[in-house]
Amino acid sequence: AQTPRVGSAKMRVTVLAVALGLVPACMAFTGVTPGARMGLKAPSMRSSLASSARRSAPLPHASLSMVAATGPEATAKALPDYSEWKDLSQAPPFSLKDIQESIPKHLWEKNPTKSMYYLLKDVAIVASLLAVAVLANNPLVWPLYWLAQGTMFWALFVVGHDCGHGSFSNSKALNSVMGHLTHSSIMVPYHGWRISHRTHHANHGNVDEDESWYPTSKADYDELTQATDVMGRIGNWVRFSFLGNLLAYPLYLMNRSPGRQQGTHYDWNFTQEKEGPGALFKDNESGMIKTSTACLWAMVALLAGVGAKFGAAFLFNSYIMPYIVFVMWLDLVTYLHHTDNELPWYRDPEWTYLRGGLSTTDRDYGILNGVHHDIGTHVVHHLFPQIPHYNLCDATEAVKPLMGPYYRQPEKSGFLPFHLVPQMWRFVKECKYVKDDGSIVYYQNAEGKVTSSEEGAKKLYSAQERA
Repeated sequence: AQTPRVGSAKMRVTVLAVALGLVPACMAFTGVTPGARMGLKAPSMRSSLASSARRSAPLPHASLSMVAATGPEATAKALPDYSEWKDLSQAPPFSLKDIQESIPKHLWEKNPTKSMYYLLKDVAIVASLLAVAVLANNPLVWPLYWLAQGTMFWALFVVGHDCGHGSFSNSKALNSVMGHLTHSSIMVPYHGWRISHRTHHANHGNVDEDESWYPTSKADYDELTQATDVMGRIGNWVRFSFLGNLLAYPLYLMNRSPGRQQGTHYDWNFTQEKEGPGALFKDNESGMIKTSTACLWAMVALLAGVGAKFGAAFLFNSYIMPYIVFVMWLDLVTYLHHTDNELPWYRDPEWTYLRGGLSTTDRDYGILNGVHHDIGTHVVHHLFPQIPHYNLCDATEAVKPLMGPYYRQPEKSGFLPFHLVPQMWRFVKECKYVKDDGSIVYYQNAEGKVTSSEEGAKKLYSAQERA
């Protein structure tokens, strides 16, 4: 069947005008201005807290000064004096518990009503965009729709992402239902992703143990770049090219990343009991994987029904192209939060949960900060993923005085974050691999040169090894 078309030329012009104005209108609906939000229950990991407290003691030259803390529950607190602090690859002069205590208590509170408001607002925008695009059915409108709807798919993912972390609400049942609804609608296996993402957070910044967006070792880099088989060449393209990194997510769900035990997020038999400790799941999680995979098959059936009734062209325009834009958003954001030539990465014995979290970085997305729920406030989120997204900006502001230079201020965005494209292009060129050994390492480019200007890189790499 043909997609419905608008009856009169006058009406088409009117609807087209509405479509062209809907994207900025939807952005304005979030109530944010460009960059305004980026002035930018702790993880239940007692071992991580204790480990970070032990391993993050001040270096000998660290001193303290009395500075007034910020926030509604502020009291005078002793903060580090960073005037002589140089090497940010070393353990910071604060612990994970110090950061936790610097965040006001009310910012840890989860408000399911507020969470549901953001979800329903996203759903309303998604429905409105689709309605306008269908009514217009114009070749000039569809590409605008792809971009806007793909961005909103990404916003839905972030809401489901909060469900996976338990920051949507205190109810596991509500988190699971909302997580499945949001993620299944954009072809993400909720529990499969949630479990592997949990592994990612628990091991962030660890070259050997992180689950996603970790550096490739020199040995794996050589193997991928010299591969002659089809899968090896695909892996090389995905891992080390600009476009490949923007399309990596579906391939990761199907086969994980290079250097890790290969297996899929959809396989409930890919468990540590059956496949060894490098597998994604445990036997007692297999039922969850079955549930999420069944939800995806239901979504596939729904999309097939839409295609059968309205035609392949309608399915392509209304869903497939926005899905591709969503994938690019997800890959762009997560790549930039975990890839930077300036940042150190760790292996045991230097790695701690705190130092690993500090190897992530924030980014500014201009007016889109509010659209995709302030996911750019990534450092605090990685350290404390149970803080709801609507409190991340305030939590980030609260920890800045304590973190000092360990909080790397993101480059300010214009109205739209076009500055991130050349940033990612540069990182793709400069961040190819890290050394096969060493407990503190920095990215090297294809020529083997370290391009970081940080003091830690200067100490660890000779002048000949640095660009």
